[in-house]
Amino acid sequence: MTETDLFEVVNPATEEVITTVELAGLAETDAAVARARAAFDTWRRVAPADRARLLRSFAAAVDADREHLAALEVANAGHTIGNARWEAGNARDVIEYYAAAPERLLGRQIPVSGGIDVTFQEPIGVVGVIVPWNFPMPIAAWALAPALAAGNTVIVKPAELTPLTALRLGELALQAGIPEGVLQILPGRGPVVGQRFVTHPDVRKVVFTGSTRVGKEIMAGCAAQVKPVTLELGGKSANIVFADADLARAAATAPYAVFDNAGQDCCARSRILVEASVFEDFLALLEPAVRGVRVGDPTDEKTEMGPLISAAHRARVSSYVPDGSAVAFRGSAPDGPGFWYPPTVLAPVRHDDRAFIEEIFGPVVAVVPFRDEQDALRIANATEYGLSGSIWTRDVGRALRVSRGVDAGNLSVNSHSSVRYTTPFGGFKQSGLGRELGPDALDAFTQTKNVFISTEE
Repeated sequence: MTETDLFEVVNPATEEVITTVELAGLAETDAAVARARAAFDTWRRVAPADRARLLRSFAAAVDADREHLAALEVANAGHTIGNARWEAGNARDVIEYYAAAPERLLGRQIPVSGGIDVTFQEPIGVVGVIVPWNFPMPIAAWALAPALAAGNTVIVKPAELTPLTALRLGELALQAGIPEGVLQILPGRGPVVGQRFVTHPDVRKVVFTGSTRVGKEIMAGCAAQVKPVTLELGGKSANIVFADADLARAAATAPYAVFDNAGQDCCARSRILVEASVFEDFLALLEPAVRGVRVGDPTDEKTEMGPLISAAHRARVSSYVPDGSAVAFRGSAPDGPGFWYPPTVLAPVRHDDRAFIEEIFGPVVAVVPFRDEQDALRIANATEYGLSGSIWTRDVGRALRVSRGVDAGNLSVNSHSSVRYTTPFGGFKQSGLGRELGPDALDAFTQTKNVFISTEE
């Protein structure tokens, strides 16, 4: 394998090669950083209103290209066409949202004696963004939009498996008038391009979404240069169902909280905790909902779940459900080409079963009973992760108590929503560091400069 090589991009629903993409080596990475560093000197000085105008033009270009972007994501990542359209719209919305930021990066005037004290929110510099394969398009936008708005330049390294929508976003940015070098898309291997983001002194910030194991390595590497990181890592989220909940609704929606994107979602509610008094009733309601999930051709408007990303990943998911596993029931999946895996429910499951402890990142969910509120919290928090979760109850007091008691960064009550581009997103414990989206994201891409001006004669 040479330093710069060609990578075959495969459609996970058909196993057919879509195209080949050239992967950057160290020399190409260093050249991209040099371009980004040179562009930073001018981009940071673009008037806030003009930077905002360019970002609005970028959002408009994404909006006009939504169907094309969605089709790329269906072919490249195996996402259903409905999901892919939402993701293209989300990328547009995120860029549009942060287009309002350049004129609103406000500092403060702090009362002091002997003069005035003011602060400025200044850009960091070159930002390296490492994007995963599970949601390539929106996650790229979540980082590049606030970073650009704050005056940084950005290099995005898409996952080797799913580079196509990121490459298209780069083309659209140039078409919209974003200057050369301000946003670059650099396909490459993690140990080459991603690692160079960590070690290159001119990359002043790294944003990584992916596994906790790799996130720890990136964080350790960045420590050598005291380089800030934003990390969005793994999850093993709990969907907690109390006896007083609307059981029918909780059961009907539970499959989509874990099987959406074939379970390849760090927010997946892959542990369902059900109050013991209604455990059997809930399972009886859950079974038809799981069997009803439509798995198949992601280009079909009626499809609800597509394939896994690769054969290797399917083998990994399968390893969590060996022969003899406590499979309560399964949905269906197509035969023939494609990396298919059926929606699978495990019950009863021991709390020390690796399927209950580890992030599977596939359409497998474990269901366990709990005794009471404290037992539910104990089970929910008995994990190294803390990204998301859901709580189902009609008792408002309980909803608030349990929300405060669950160690996770993003919780939903009587729903499964985790991500809105207007609100902060991120994890507790080993699910990550920092916050993306909402107004908080800008803090990750700026640094505060304090200036004191003496007024004494």
